[in-house]
Amino acid sequence: MSRPLLSVILCAHHPHAGRLARTLAGLAAQSLPLVDWELLFVDNGSTPPLSPDLAWHPSARVLREPTLGLTPARLAGIRGAAAPLLLFVDDDNVLAPHYLAVAVERFATSPSLAAAGGPVVPEWETPPPTWSFPFHGLLALRDLGPSPQVAPGGPSAPWPTFAPVGAGLVIRRSHARAYAEQIARDPRRRALDRAGASLASGGDNDLVFTALHAGGDVAYFPELRLTHLIPAARLDAAYLARLNQGIMRTWVRVLHLHGQCPWPAVSPATVPLRAIRTWFRLHAWRSPANRVRWHATLGQFQGQADLTYAAHPNR
Repeated sequence: MSRPLLSVILCAHHPHAGRLARTLAGLAAQSLPLVDWELLFVDNGSTPPLSPDLAWHPSARVLREPTLGLTPARLAGIRGAAAPLLLFVDDDNVLAPHYLAVAVERFATSPSLAAAGGPVVPEWETPPPTWSFPFHGLLALRDLGPSPQVAPGGPSAPWPTFAPVGAGLVIRRSHARAYAEQIARDPRRRALDRAGASLASGGDNDLVFTALHAGGDVAYFPELRLTHLIPAARLDAAYLARLNQGIMRTWVRVLHLHGQCPWPAVSPATVPLRAIRTWFRLHAWRSPANRVRWHATLGQFQGQADLTYAAHPNR
């Protein structure tokens, strides 16, 4: 059997059965012939172990990664992938039917392309409250229109605003493996993404930044469209506040890691006072939206405090 053109890596930890079924149905409906792609289902420490029905795909494999966390799960997928292109799919993503075919074509015709993604549109379990609209980007939702956008890579290339999110991220295996090697040399980078109850969310950006600074182009293609299935709990104000805080804290650390952080390190002892000041400045008590915004500033301060320890890793 010939080597596949693309490896789909689906990481899951205690997934919702209904949403996972929708994700797998979306993969089964892909227009790219099954012989041209493989499916790697990474069970990230689920109890009991997951046994999804993948009989419809002749090149499907279940990988077990007992170390809890999105980064260890993705690293397991990277190690196991056989194709020159990798596609990361979450267990609540439904890909458009031509997603895989478009990804293969785009990368085949653009040798300098390292990573790409596209629009992520919501399917809400319940209608979102009006106050939550400014924060839908926290849920990896975005639609940047019908025109492709490409950012050239380079050692000091700035972060493009249209950089792909983790949901539906397509990346060359060579860049993914280079990222995995860097993670092995600096295990602290494993803490940049979710593990258990943590809402750290920097692993996607770290991976894309690594490819960009290795000289690979990064792109947005409108044909790479997927639907994000969003349960009602994701619209809870407390959840969005924690998510905003986790995203901002890890974003500061990722920017620092890649030499583009605009904020200086601060002493951890100053974080409570900074947080109190911004609580009053943002009137955080007045509305759920204000509280969610305040949590972003708290995450920024915590990220800046983390930089103190990044500069002195032996402390």
